[in-house]
Amino acid sequence: MSELKQTFNSSLGKKLIMALTGLFLSLFLIVHLGGNLLLFSNDNGYSFNMYANFLTHFPPIEVIAWLLYATIIIHAIYALLLTIKNRQARPVGYAVTPKAPASWSSKNMGLLGSILFLFIVIHMGDFWYKYKYTHSVGFKEYRTNLSTGERTVNDFTPQKEDFEHSQTFDGDVEIVKVKDLHTKVAESFSMPVYVIIYVIAMIALSYHLLHGFQSAFRTLGWVHRKYLPIIQFIGTWLFAVIIPLGFAAMPIVYFIQSLK
Repeated sequence: MSELKQTFNSSLGKKLIMALTGLFLSLFLIVHLGGNLLLFSNDNGYSFNMYANFLTHFPPIEVIAWLLYATIIIHAIYALLLTIKNRQARPVGYAVTPKAPASWSSKNMGLLGSILFLFIVIHMGDFWYKYKYTHSVGFKEYRTNLSTGERTVNDFTPQKEDFEHSQTFDGDVEIVKVKDLHTKVAESFSMPVYVIIYVIAMIALSYHLLHGFQSAFRTLGWVHRKYLPIIQFIGTWLFAVIIPLGFAAMPIVYFIQSLK
C-alpha cells in the first residue's frame, strides 16, 4: 500500500492520474454533446427536457454524474499540484529562452484549465444547481396524440413544491409534465455576456484538448508509430475541432434566434 501511495504521489503518478481522469472527461464530452444537440430539435424543448429529466432521475446515471464531479475536482487538484511542483523545481527562469518544439497549448495548459474550471463552476451553477435545487426553473406540460403524433405544449404550475415530473395517459393522449430546463437555457443564451463567456471557454477547451488528449496517451505509454496518426487525427479533429464547435454553436444559434 505504501509503494502504491508513493507511486501516485510522485510526478509520474500525478501525470498518470491526470491522463486517466482527462480521458474519462473526454469521453464524457462526447456523451454530453450528443445530449445537448437535442437543443436543436424543433419540438418546443420536449426532447431536451426529457433528456435532462432522465439524467437527474435515473439512479445509475446519477452515480456516474457524481463520479464525473469527483473526476473534475481530482483533475483540477492534480493539475495544480503538478504546476506548483514544476515551478518549485525551476523557481528562476532561464536567462535565455530555449527553442523548444512545445506548442502554445502545451505551454499554457494551466491557463486553459483555469478558464475551463471557472466556466464549469458558472455553467453548473446556472443550469445544474438551479435545475435540481431551486424553484427558478419552470414546468412544461406536453400533450402528445399517440395516433397522429401531434403535440401541444403549455406552461404548467405544480400544486406540490416537491413535484418533479409525471407521465399519464388520457385515451390516446400522453401527458408529460416536466421541469423546463430548455427555457432556462434559451434565456441564458439570449444574454451576450453569457454567449461570449461560453465561446471563450470553448476556444480554451479546443486548445486544452489539442494537447491534452494526445499527451494522455503518451503518459500512459499507449503510443505506437502505427497508431500515433490515428490518435493525432482523433485528438485534433474530433476533440479539438468538432466537439468545441458543436458546443459553441448552441449559444450562438440561440442568441441569433433571440434577436428575431
